Amino acid sequence: QVQLVESGGGQVQAGESVRLSCAASGPIHMITMLGWYRQAPENQREMVATVNIGGTKNIEDSVKGRFTVSRANDMRAVYLQMNALKPEDSGVYFCKAGGVIYNGGDGPRSGDFWGHGTQVTVSS
Repeated sequence: QVQLVESGGGQVQAGESVRLSCAASGPIHMITMLGWYRQAPENQREMVATVNIGGTKNIEDSVKGRFTVSRANDMRAVYLQMNALKPEDSGVYFCKAGGVIYNGGDGPRSGDFWGHGTQVTVSS
């Protein structure tokens, strides 16, 4: 069973920093993409930042210059350093692993996986 576990959320004041971590585990052969998405109440889930196996990063415009995404060399962990946080950054942050090749028991399978999310609340 492929699992993603996030950590590092919490409640902070505007202007402060938070670092999120996500660890992938299970019978994984390869992960193609790791990333962070967030969802505020009554909003759709949106991409925040992703990094692929080649190291290419994609950062949402509203967080450019404030957030940094990085990954472990073995593509089994992804991090999000969030600086100069704003109240509008509040939401549940989800880790995603895309293009995962894993052992499905009866042979290799592919799919995407999500973590359960971690809450980040930024007060003004």
